[in-house]
Amino acid sequence: MTLVKTVRIALFGLLAFGTMGGPVAAQTNAPLLPKVPPGTVLTVGDPVTQRALEVSGLIKELSFEVKWANISGGPQTSEAFRAKALDVGSVAEIPSIFANWNNLPVRNIAYRERRDPIANPIYRFGVAPGAGIKTLADFRGKRIAFSPGQAQGALVLRALHAAGLKKSDVTLVELPSTGDVYPKALASKQVDVAPLGGVYIRRYIAQYGGDGATLVEHGLRDDPGHLYAPQWVLDDPAKAAALAEYVGLWARATEWVNKNPEIWIKTYYVGQQGLSQDDGEYLVKLTGEQVVSGDWSEVKKRHQETINLLASELGYKPFDVEKIFDNRFEKTASAALAKSQ
Repeated sequence: MTLVKTVRIALFGLLAFGTMGGPVAAQTNAPLLPKVPPGTVLTVGDPVTQRALEVSGLIKELSFEVKWANISGGPQTSEAFRAKALDVGSVAEIPSIFANWNNLPVRNIAYRERRDPIANPIYRFGVAPGAGIKTLADFRGKRIAFSPGQAQGALVLRALHAAGLKKSDVTLVELPSTGDVYPKALASKQVDVAPLGGVYIRRYIAQYGGDGATLVEHGLRDDPGHLYAPQWVLDDPAKAAALAEYVGLWARATEWVNKNPEIWIKTYYVGQQGLSQDDGEYLVKLTGEQVVSGDWSEVKKRHQETINLLASELGYKPFDVEKIFDNRFEKTASAALAKSQ
């Protein structure tokens, strides 16, 4: 075999490796295409935005085919990414961090937050009847529901840190944070404390408040919401262009929900989720106004703090936050909002 032929084979191997999502393929500095090429298809796991796009009529503005997947939450989304069954998902702060720790290269491509994150937190800590907990400092010596790899688990660690406590000061009880697992664990006194979200905050007190169940406010930011995608999807110029278009419509759908709470309650919370009108009104009030940022500097700073805390507490190696953000998309959402005004 000649030297030239050997070099050609080696070069072909490197290019092939690049197309599989290896280091050669990272396209985070490549400009996004101005238009989505014909024939582009995205598989999207973002059921809430799907409904908002449908009800608002914005879905008609998609210039490419979308295959909608009824997938949400970090574990389901990461599993779908690994199976190459999903191109983009909607999650909170933590999934992209743990994905990279578990050899699943992903990047955040959109970010939104709550206008007043302290007054409108996503989670409140539920306290079991008789646990005697009124502040975060009272967590010492208590059993706390813990779901590593999810936003609720990270909030528990951040709350302990804010109270000057360590993992060794409490007992972390690993439980999945799905459905009504946490309210039931509290009511049965399997745990003393658990982060509750959505209608479960209200329902927990309604069902068990008479027995002494209470809530504790944590006073911490827990509001980041992201769209994120695997690196190999972002490396595909056509799909990356489609993602940019989707991010813009995602931002506009967010703004539409802010401006149309009554329609949203009727069509999403009541019509699709099967909740009561009262529950829908409660959730709209709980959420407050969601805003889309065109500047990621602060969220990156908070993300880095979270990475460092989780690494320290859970035994992972810290990494640079830039590894999980695709900066090509930083202004995409806010630009779409400005253009639509």
